[in-house]
Amino acid sequence: MSSAARKPRVRQYDPKKTRAAVTAQLEQVRRAVAGLGPEQFALPTRLGDWTVRDLVAHLAMAVGSVARNLREPAPPRVATELLDWPFATAPVAAGIDADTRALAAAHDPYELLTHTAEELTEALPGAADDRILTTRVGAMRLADYLVTRCIELVVHTDDLAAATGAEIPYDRQAQAITTRLLADALAVKAPGGSVEVRVPPFAVVQCVEGPKHTRGTPPNVVETDPLTWIRLATGRTTWAVALDAAHVSASGERADIGGQLPVMS
Repeated sequence: MSSAARKPRVRQYDPKKTRAAVTAQLEQVRRAVAGLGPEQFALPTRLGDWTVRDLVAHLAMAVGSVARNLREPAPPRVATELLDWPFATAPVAAGIDADTRALAAAHDPYELLTHTAEELTEALPGAADDRILTTRVGAMRLADYLVTRCIELVVHTDDLAAATGAEIPYDRQAQAITTRLLADALAVKAPGGSVEVRVPPFAVVQCVEGPKHTRGTPPNVVETDPLTWIRLATGRTTWAVALDAAHVSASGERADIGGQLPVMS
């Protein structure tokens, strides 16, 4: 079987830890937002023309979709697997943008987050991990959808911190989940075994077509920290900028993976 045909390993996530991670990171964001005033809510973000107010509304909408979708009838079957999700969000971006703006215009940001947290706390305990939900990108298992909510929370926590200058802690499990899924998505986008991408302490994946490494030190290695990887994978920074800042090390003739980034946008 060629490297291009090889299916990536499907990583397993502990549903109990994922639930705790979503709840914990949402609380970190809620605490940060509690300290913001009108001038800070009006600040620009790196997400087009979204303000901080829009960004917070988007987070409330993204996480609040768990409780909302649990109130709807369960679809008969899964349509979107976890590793499909990073590549399925771009086509629905316009709808997300419109709904975000409407929500931000109609509600207080902090009250939105507080309501979201309350609904999540109420809805999750009685929901089975294999419950199927209707989502914007197709029907997904609850356990998988909560993994994607970790990514929304961690990525946008970084956006919020960049916009406001606030120091917002990351739940370790939430950051680990985000790092791992985005690394696995790279292996889907650029299948192969010629480059090893290391994001210690959370993830190691092989990708890019070419000679497969089997033992010893890999000839092509990329290494970076979790936050830099998350920014690279989601287009918050570029390969060239990260290299120039020495936030990424790359060795070997195939180690330039800039053409494969971002993984999702």
